[in-house]
Amino acid sequence: MRVFIAFVFVSVCCAADRRLILHADDLGFSHAANRASIEMLEKGFVSSASIMMPCPWVPEIAAWARQHPEKDLGLHLTLTSEWRTLRWAPLAPRDKVPGLLDPDGYMWRSVEEAARHATPLEVEIELRAQIEKAKTMGIAFTHLDTHMGTLYARPDYFAVFEKLGREYGVPILRVKPSESARRSAPKPTVDYLLSLEPKYQQEGTFRLDSLLTDAAAGEKDYARRRELYHKSLRELPEGTHMLILHPAIMEEELKAATNSAVQRDGDYRIFSDPATVRLIKDQGIELVGWKDVAPGNKR
Repeated sequence: MRVFIAFVFVSVCCAADRRLILHADDLGFSHAANRASIEMLEKGFVSSASIMMPCPWVPEIAAWARQHPEKDLGLHLTLTSEWRTLRWAPLAPRDKVPGLLDPDGYMWRSVEEAARHATPLEVEIELRAQIEKAKTMGIAFTHLDTHMGTLYARPDYFAVFEKLGREYGVPILRVKPSESARRSAPKPTVDYLLSLEPKYQQEGTFRLDSLLTDAAAGEKDYARRRELYHKSLRELPEGTHMLILHPAIMEEELKAATNSAVQRDGDYRIFSDPATVRLIKDQGIELVGWKDVAPGNKR
């Protein structure tokens, strides 16, 4: 009996100590992404998602969000438009955000270009426009994150990010200091975040233990991609982590929009696979959303 009780105790502890926000990115950019993410949210295959408000298929996902306010949906704050044929522009008036516009009138394709041209004030004006549009469309957003990590490109951009999180009363995407986190942002931003760490600790600000953005590292082969994801799930350490997926259902629209169509379809199929669902359960990993990990975080 003692052995059995000890085993149950360990299992419960492990489950509680390994929490994962399994997150679907880029909702709103296409019908293919919306279809995949809606199905995965409804079936519990992912526990969180976020919406790109400047994108063309936002009305579809906004209608679904209004009908499902219990789902964990954030805003994927967007300052870049990276693809060759599918482009989007700022929501704010163009004369208010000229630094966000490339020569064709869309957002810049790269983080580096956006960071060279856009002022913090222009960034704040545009992000407010995105957040206010989400509110107007009835999206009850649970958190704010950042497309392509652009809000980590400069310390003054991150300061805007924090300001908006405080003002709108939702957590923003933050990660605890680690070697991996240091490599993922420019040194000025890393130094700025390290200077804030004592304040975060004192205030109890929620930060992820890690952000898993490259678990499958662009791998196109389905079997290999599945193997890499399963490996990351088996090796998930204690703490609260976020694994970012980009699920979409393969169709002509998706193939025309992005050269990552194969990987996105792979994410949809791998994490809808009963074998992956079973692996998460067998590993004692608790799927959580932002509502669960930072429900009272207003900073």
